[in-house]
Amino acid sequence: MNRKSFLKLGSLGLASFKNITLGLSPSIKPIVVSTWDSGMPVNAAAWTILSVNGSALDAVEAGAMHIENEINCCVGLGGYPDRDGIVTLDACIMDEQSNCGAVAGLEQIKHPVSVARKVMELTPHVILVGDGAQQFALENGFKKEARVLSADAEKAYKEWLQKSEYKPVINIENKTQNGPFAPNFFEDGSANHDTMGLVALDGAGNLSGAVTTSGMAFKLHGRVGDSPIIGAGLFVDNEVGAATSSGVGEEVIRICGTHLVVEFMRQGLSPSQACKRAVERIVHRNPAKAKSLQVGFLALNKKGEYGGWAVQKGFVFSVKSSLENKIYPAKYSL
Repeated sequence: MNRKSFLKLGSLGLASFKNITLGLSPSIKPIVVSTWDSGMPVNAAAWTILSVNGSALDAVEAGAMHIENEINCCVGLGGYPDRDGIVTLDACIMDEQSNCGAVAGLEQIKHPVSVARKVMELTPHVILVGDGAQQFALENGFKKEARVLSADAEKAYKEWLQKSEYKPVINIENKTQNGPFAPNFFEDGSANHDTMGLVALDGAGNLSGAVTTSGMAFKLHGRVGDSPIIGAGLFVDNEVGAATSSGVGEEVIRICGTHLVVEFMRQGLSPSQACKRAVERIVHRNPAKAKSLQVGFLALNKKGEYGGWAVQKGFVFSVKSSLENKIYPAKYSL
């Protein structure tokens, strides 16, 4: 390297010079990535915190709360009920120090992700469920909402009752009628679910993640999927990266999906390739069954690199940083 080249590199700053000489790409931070096209407004809510040097933990909670406020039949109290006509909510949150909290089967509380954070911060436990989760929420200042189905959820439930069949539809989350928050019901009354999972890297280089969902539509009362389970629907390792998932939660639980994705990144795989390996684990376990289900993984590493992979075509994810604000289709295995 001659003197002229050295001085030119010096203008990039010491950190950039170090990355160039080591052959590394500079880190992209802050950044937030989330599942589905409905993640665009979720990312925008998280970005209001990340863009002013706020923490990734505060950002992912804000993003999850945003979609919990929407009446979208997928997340929050406007979501589809179980087969008994009751809306139950699941959520979890995890920070850069492996602190985590979750709630499952929570009824009549508007912001389950914030209850999950209180579980993380105020108790020695990780997960509270059902009546206990609701009691904890009320004791910590959350308001008990009326048990009333949203208009779209009530219509879909009445249609479902005509046959009482449980037939999840692949990628229903991405086939809404009028945009990301439109009702997700079909002529035959069948419906599926949606999950909002997001992970973020803040300006200090710390990772956090959150997940919130109303779960599978018309599920058995008491059913819990992967969303509130740390290591299944969400996992964060501040030395490596973070991952979240969407799709048939039972399949994610069976392989401890997001923990697996993070461990693949620890071994040196890119976020996209790590997600691919986890999907392949699901497909390999039962190839015939995999043809009729959808699971998508989304991952973010410490350098701000991101990627996703799904069992089937149709899974998309949203990205927001100072460089971009886009929706990307994930690659897929089948």
